[in-house]
Amino acid sequence: MTKEHGKEQDRPAAVKAPPPERSEGADVAPQRLDQGFEGDYRPTSQAPAPQVQVRVEPLQTEFLVRLADALNTTLDLQTLLQRTADLVRAVIDYRIFAIMLLNDRTNELRMRFQIGHTPEAERLRIRVGKGIVGQAAQTRQVVLVNDVSKAENYINVHPHVLSELAVPLIVKNRVIGVIDIQSEQLNYFQPEHLHLLRLTASRIGQAIENARLYTRVSRQAQTLQVMNEISREFTSILDLESLLERIGTLLRRIIDYQMFSVWILNEREQVLENRFALRFGERFYPSEKLPLDRGLVGVAIAERRLIHVPDVRKDQRYRMFNPETRSEMTMPLIYKGKVIGILDIEHTRAHFFNEDHERALATLAAQIAISIENARLYQRVAQQEQRLESDLAMAREVQLRLLPQFKPKHARAEFAARFLPARTLGGDLYDFVPYDANRTAIVLGDVSGKAAPAALYAALVSGIMRSEASAHLSPSEMLKTLNDALQERRVDSQYVTMLYSVWNDDNQTLQISNAGSVQPLFCREGQVETVKAEGFPLGMFPDVKYEEFTLSTQPGDSLIFFSDGIADAQNAEGDMFGEERLIAVVQKYQHKPASKIAEAIFNEVGKFQKGVERFDDETVVVLRVL
Repeated sequence: MTKEHGKEQDRPAAVKAPPPERSEGADVAPQRLDQGFEGDYRPTSQAPAPQVQVRVEPLQTEFLVRLADALNTTLDLQTLLQRTADLVRAVIDYRIFAIMLLNDRTNELRMRFQIGHTPEAERLRIRVGKGIVGQAAQTRQVVLVNDVSKAENYINVHPHVLSELAVPLIVKNRVIGVIDIQSEQLNYFQPEHLHLLRLTASRIGQAIENARLYTRVSRQAQTLQVMNEISREFTSILDLESLLERIGTLLRRIIDYQMFSVWILNEREQVLENRFALRFGERFYPSEKLPLDRGLVGVAIAERRLIHVPDVRKDQRYRMFNPETRSEMTMPLIYKGKVIGILDIEHTRAHFFNEDHERALATLAAQIAISIENARLYQRVAQQEQRLESDLAMAREVQLRLLPQFKPKHARAEFAARFLPARTLGGDLYDFVPYDANRTAIVLGDVSGKAAPAALYAALVSGIMRSEASAHLSPSEMLKTLNDALQERRVDSQYVTMLYSVWNDDNQTLQISNAGSVQPLFCREGQVETVKAEGFPLGMFPDVKYEEFTLSTQPGDSLIFFSDGIADAQNAEGDMFGEERLIAVVQKYQHKPASKIAEAIFNEVGKFQKGVERFDDETVVVLRVL
């Protein structure tokens, strides 16, 4: 064998083979098959026709390897679709390409990825069985049309298209979509194209399905996280208007609705009243009230479940509220087994809402109902508190007017009083009851309890006392009369302690009788003593008699009547002000006018408490002999 002959023998057989015979339109196929695979295919003039498969086989292998790499390295659906389009372009030099996925609910194909189509074509929805792609999905077979003008079922969305190739994507015996390639040339697609796409369609379909599943799981995980955040935020909003607005905002993070409304049940009128509504992102205010037995909301209330209508124009139960609405979901808001309202979302696109939206809405509805009811309860409580505060303010004004507006004026005595309730209303009472020109009764009482009940009981005691004052009774007689009257009007667990005394300005004496009140202090020349007067509180026991004695005074003396809120006042450490501190204040200010003594006592108690909230009413009455 010669050297040249040996070299000839070393060459691949395909190089020496003559070129295959070409059919019409096949002269460009090898060039398209070669694109994107540089060095994989070299034309030859000696290879026989049967060796066409030999040339394609390396291309198929390389294509499948690259396809597997592209499909296995991403779970992002959009990235996957882009890579699929790029790989198909390596085999078929297309200008118009689309991957259409099937919506199982609507049985329609819609574009999820496209190249070369118009926006109008991209929005097109094609039912299974319609058009070439619909035929491919229905028959589950590749459909090749070399001349679309001769196809009866061709849907003309591109005026220059002459041929079309549609390959169904089948996963687990289920059609999930169609790869659709269109050409502006007749007979553009070759058997090799069909062969390669048949080989790869199932792999592409499985990869797309995996990416869709991953996207769905990721979206569900994100939805659960958002729903958890939403639930936490709902519980922190107690203003109903702010809550409903926030519900509309947060719900859109899960469901991209176009119309949203919350209707609250008016139990008295048995209608639904709109409390919040959004329409294309703008707030609007429907004035119409919805009956409970009409429309989709009526069905939702009657059946106590979510009602989802993919196309309201095909549902006789639908009652038009927004003319643009095509799909609607309405969910009853149920609290403790009772429907309190309706949450309604709508969209202008038919079949827009899906099962994920249904689950999200059904899951959030219970939390929304609880949050709305809490906000309504808080609103009612706030309104009641506002009314109560108004009532208390009025009651306080009345109580202050029941207290003496003017102090008695006597030649040989001066009087002062200070009163500070622990709350808006107090249970302490004091009074100056004039007997005649020379005599005045000094009264200091403390009703059991606090706030409104104590204030009402104090008003009752004061009224009885005032009605009996015209008889000019002695202190012991007045206490007995009051006790008998309260026994006739007995209120369980209510009683009042009272110190009742009568000042006589002629002889500068003080008649004193005590019904369980704090014993007063008597100060003379810096010496302070407790006046030992005792007795049972009023209203506790029937037929009680009270002791009475007379205290003679001289100029410079002072008598301090005070409630237990003074001595029992506490500071932050829990220490009580006590009588010793009170005596020290009286001694320090013994030469001051009565008003200064009363003011000094209150000032010292306030300093001692240092801002600690008072737990009892504080009252001081001072009589200073002139």
